[in-house]
Amino acid sequence: MTIVLVLLIIGGAGAVAFALIRGLHAFANMRPTELDKDGIPQSLALQNKMMFSRVKWQAITVMLVVVLLLVAGSQ
Repeated sequence: MTIVLVLLIIGGAGAVAFALIRGLHAFANMRPTELDKDGIPQSLALQNKMMFSRVKWQAITVMLVVVLLLVAGSQ
């Protein structure tokens, strides 16, 4: 069980890193002239999407760490 939790934590941390890097890439390549149908720059929409994705994966990873600590503490 502990090994599975550690592997899930590593996967969650990888997802956090991926979302962070993709969001930073969208920020670095921001082009205000490329607008979507609502008048919002497309890269800004991607930045927001990646920010929420990063926060979601961080929360999942933190919960997995808490579960790992509870499992390890009960042994």
